[in-house]
Amino acid sequence: MRNDHIMTGRLSVRAALGAALCFGFLPTLAQAQNPQEVTSAAPPACGRECLYRVLDRYLDALTAKDPSRVSWAKMVRYTENNVSLMVGDGLWGTISGLGPYQLRFADPLNGQVGYFGEVKETLTASPFALRLKVEDGLVAEVETVVFRAPDGGILPPPEDPLVDKPVLQELVPPEDRTPRERMISLVNGYFDTLQLNDGTLFTQFDDQCDRFENGTRTTNNPNSKITRVTSLGCAAQFRTGFFRIDDRLRARRYPLVDEERGLVLASAFIDHSGRLGSYRLSDGTVAESRFRRPHTFCVMELFKIQKGKIRQIEAVLITVPYNMPSPWTR
Repeated sequence: MRNDHIMTGRLSVRAALGAALCFGFLPTLAQAQNPQEVTSAAPPACGRECLYRVLDRYLDALTAKDPSRVSWAKMVRYTENNVSLMVGDGLWGTISGLGPYQLRFADPLNGQVGYFGEVKETLTASPFALRLKVEDGLVAEVETVVFRAPDGGILPPPEDPLVDKPVLQELVPPEDRTPRERMISLVNGYFDTLQLNDGTLFTQFDDQCDRFENGTRTTNNPNSKITRVTSLGCAAQFRTGFFRIDDRLRARRYPLVDEERGLVLASAFIDHSGRLGSYRLSDGTVAESRFRRPHTFCVMELFKIQKGKIRQIEAVLITVPYNMPSPWTR
């Protein structure tokens, strides 16, 4: 498709004005605060394979540093690491390739397609997450989170190379699928459990639940140097109350639900007020907060729901200014 509003990798004046208006005022399904709202989309105009083709074209254009290869909608919302950018800025100017780890998933009902992978920029390779909103075969929204380890602050670089998790790719038999609304509820319950964590679980975990954050395994990993609770499973970690340091889980969004694979893509912010110092875990052990000043994480997180329980978690998170607002919510 011809892209009359793209010129040499930059938006034309007309498109730039349209995008600027769109950044501030265009309401989207991604802005829904009520998890039930995401089910109200019209019947899909672009099925799974169509969405994957759009994603592949986008990634090809990105690696070629040529946004004119993308079929853009007339009005585009584009963010990188929670900041609104013009198409062609940010990663488009620094990418040198993609790594071997590539995870695709899609939500035809809402016209959403997602991707977790590794992006190479000059001398570094970084985990990154990507979400596209597709309308009539055209890219209308782009949300990207890139964990650049040199800029990571308190977050450590990945301890291991990014690896495939077959469970994330597996199709869920129709008879074993969890309803869309219930999947979102389980993920929202995960965030409720994380917020002011006191050992109470507000969701359900599979006994084999595992979590990777920025490529690092942060559960069932006795060799991790991050903290001793990384040796525990998902449920056991939360029962310790270790995450009491997480004061608030806000701006939660659930823009993509892949019902065939039992996947939910979520976005949120994790705020730390910095006021908590020493605190006791549920077993009486005294812990020290790592956050002694105001701090916020921005996260894109993928959840595998299997038989009504959280089975696998994949996250890309970055440090952002404390209480930073989301460009995707009002």
